[in-house]
Amino acid sequence: MASPPDDLTDRPDPNAETGDAADFLSIMLSRMRLAGEQVTTKRIAAGEDPALASHTASLLFVREGALRIGGEESVAAGDLLLLPHGAEAAPRLTAESAAELLICRFRFEPGQLPGMVSALPALIHVEREEAGAWLEGISHFLHLETADPQPGASLMMARLTDLLLIRTLRTWVHRGGAAGWLGGLADARIARSLKAIHQEPFRHWNLAELSQLAGMSRSNYCARFQDLIGESPSRYRNRLRLAEARVLLQGGQGRVGEIALKVGYESEASFSRAYKSEFGLSPITDLPR
Repeated sequence: MASPPDDLTDRPDPNAETGDAADFLSIMLSRMRLAGEQVTTKRIAAGEDPALASHTASLLFVREGALRIGGEESVAAGDLLLLPHGAEAAPRLTAESAAELLICRFRFEPGQLPGMVSALPALIHVEREEAGAWLEGISHFLHLETADPQPGASLMMARLTDLLLIRTLRTWVHRGGAAGWLGGLADARIARSLKAIHQEPFRHWNLAELSQLAGMSRSNYCARFQDLIGESPSRYRNRLRLAEARVLLQGGQGRVGEIALKVGYESEASFSRAYKSEFGLSPITDLPR
């Protein structure tokens, strides 16, 4: 398994991936769904804590002043922090000087693809120089919406929060060294097979097909996949089709038996066992009431 970063703060790499890795990243980011978006502007004095939500994800843009991460790393004006697992999981933040912050609070909707959110570190720091014009532009419009709310402001802030999150993640993942599906982006060969799996999640992919797509021997492919993703190709595919099945169930796209066959299980019983093992509840529980 790829080793997690020693530092909870990960900086983006300006060298972008292209081709299959970039396409796979687009597929994954398109599946992220947010809920409960709230955007506020907050001023804090030197030495104060921003008091971010413990169990709610946050995007924090420093408009003025500076913060300090864990008493060591500085966050300057124009920088952005992403805390995908909430403040409780991240290092403590304090103000180096009086600061004005733009804070976007949100939560990831349940039913995300396997490991999508858990693969993210506790804190991602994007510096102003690394982000370019997109960070300044999006944060500017978010601030305008909070300062002078107009009709449709809630929808505008939700869309801008989506965009800010996607751009932050896209900037960060290009650095490599991550685990889970993010780790697959570090190797164009593995990314090629991941892209195929996600494009046809219900297909009965076998190891020969996937290793051929990657242009590797079966043994080398399995070892590399395990090292980068943290699980075997078959385990990853099974978890993916169960996640897709959950989306279908919650969306009322069919009965349990119908969806079991659609995602590739031979019987409703085997599907129910696998579903309960993955999610801790029976598929019937996830049917819309």
